[in-house]
Amino acid sequence: MNGWHLDIGAIPLSEGVRFRVWAPLAQTVEVIRCGSGGDTAHPLARAGDYFRGTVAGMAPGDRYWYRLDGTLRRPDPASRCQPDGVHGPSQVVDPASFPWGDADWRGRELEELITYELHVGTFTPAGTFRAAIDRLDYLCGLGVTAVELMPVVEFPGNRNWGYDGVYPFAPHHGYGGAEGLKTLVDACHRRGLAVILDVVYNHLGPEGNYLHPFGPYFTDRYRTPWGDAVNFDGPQSGGVRHYVIANALHWVAEYHVDGLRLDAIHGIFDFGARHILSDLARTVASLARRLGRRVHVIAESDLNDVRTILPSEAGGHGVGAQWCDDFHHALMTLLTGERDGYYADFGAFRHLVKAFHEGFVYSGEYSRYRRRRHGSSTAHLPPRHLVVFSQNHDQVGNRAPGDRPAARLSLEQLKLAAGAVLLSPYLPLIFMGEEYGETAPFPYFTSHGDPDLVEAVRRGRREEFASFGWEGELPDPQAEETFRAAKLDPDRRHRSWHRPLFACYRELIRLRRELALLRRPERWETEVTGMEDAEVIALRYHSGEEELIALFAFGSGVRTVRLPFRHGVCRRLLASADGRWGGPGSPAPERLPASSSGPDITLAPFSVTLYGSG
Repeated sequence: MNGWHLDIGAIPLSEGVRFRVWAPLAQTVEVIRCGSGGDTAHPLARAGDYFRGTVAGMAPGDRYWYRLDGTLRRPDPASRCQPDGVHGPSQVVDPASFPWGDADWRGRELEELITYELHVGTFTPAGTFRAAIDRLDYLCGLGVTAVELMPVVEFPGNRNWGYDGVYPFAPHHGYGGAEGLKTLVDACHRRGLAVILDVVYNHLGPEGNYLHPFGPYFTDRYRTPWGDAVNFDGPQSGGVRHYVIANALHWVAEYHVDGLRLDAIHGIFDFGARHILSDLARTVASLARRLGRRVHVIAESDLNDVRTILPSEAGGHGVGAQWCDDFHHALMTLLTGERDGYYADFGAFRHLVKAFHEGFVYSGEYSRYRRRRHGSSTAHLPPRHLVVFSQNHDQVGNRAPGDRPAARLSLEQLKLAAGAVLLSPYLPLIFMGEEYGETAPFPYFTSHGDPDLVEAVRRGRREEFASFGWEGELPDPQAEETFRAAKLDPDRRHRSWHRPLFACYRELIRLRRELALLRRPERWETEVTGMEDAEVIALRYHSGEEELIALFAFGSGVRTVRLPFRHGVCRRLLASADGRWGGPGSPAPERLPASSSGPDITLAPFSVTLYGSG
């Protein structure tokens, strides 16, 4: 299978199933085979810090446990399937049995990514991998090129954001398990959609986490907001590093995913000579070359540390791209006026100008929120190494009520936000439903089985929102209604103001895909000028005789500006204030004559206007 095989967990063979488990803290390990006539025990032999052996007669579909030191019965840390959930036995899966139909698929270039982030459980009424397939043609019609799945590995209960996963190799059984996920990926590839999987390597969830008796997977030297930090640099950390890197390769080889989005890498602590991110990025790239496919590693981080995306020869970790929260914060504070919590560092017009020009707004400046200097500069890096958005699961779901921008912004402001993201030089990401102004909230939700844990989550949410000054009753994370309220209603796109917003998104995405200057913009081909008195940002792309001019007006009134750069003859390609997009009408001219200074252009409030040469 693709020349790579997972070397831990249960590996089906013609004569039975071979098992290999890292368990340096155990004296003995046995495989307990579950059978209708009773369970049978099969001892494994120690080989260094691992135990291994083959159990004859076992086959895919069989269920099993590991028994440590004759007493502790635990699921497999590398289980490919947990059919009864996090507290049940593991199940043998044959990774080579799926009939893939994507032999000609080679993936997407990094700069081609127009990503649609979705949560499997709320994306459709059924909330499964197979149900999501029925909406792929809709996504193709929208024009996106990649689907990003929030974490899908086995978590407790049947509803969860996914960041409480405890079996990194096992797709959630309620979503459709291993075969369901492979079917979805295959269906995406048949339609030209890349698949990016959100993976969590900074912690495991608190319920169903049975790794501790096997080995030192975790460390108390560091602490994350979500629990024990993963042991990447302490004693016996080699087995942990192998476990995580094997997991990344497993998704690429066995599930054909085209990218991994690494959750919150600021919670990954590694002070060894070679950072785990460097090793992971390098080994994923090596496997991708062997497979003849494009596979991207994309990080989420609040550190603004350019080393994440610098190549290894420049002293970086070599990760392909990184989410840029600064762009979101600068954009949304300007539109909403909010200044609480981490928004305290943003809100000035110059912040968004810098975000368009460089990416990171904080590149060494003093952060009032953090009370220290923060960040490093991305001004010298190609824009395609940063991912920007006006919404994502965090920026919606980590608000007290989980309300979306459509609940507090006007139609004109929503179109302006869309234009800022999709016409920026960076990689755009759309959160499910934003394209038509979904009004269903996306609050945090869980279905834990431990009452103490349930109460701890509730208490933690209340404390978290205190810094934002939000008052009132929070949605109960454990209540099923909180989850059900987050279900999308895509039929909204046909109604009221949602319809022109949806049409505007489609047009912006079409322009992003078809205009050569937007497909791979370079820093030296991009000019950004902020006209603060008019609250207008002018963005110019140019290469040879070709040019694009995007004008973003952030004020509430009509304003007239003079372009701050010379340009050729241009025609209007899009004006978000046009009536066809539900606007009041655009005063911006249809054509611009060639000019070295000017002409004056009148812009509608909260509008984006795009001109192109010709």
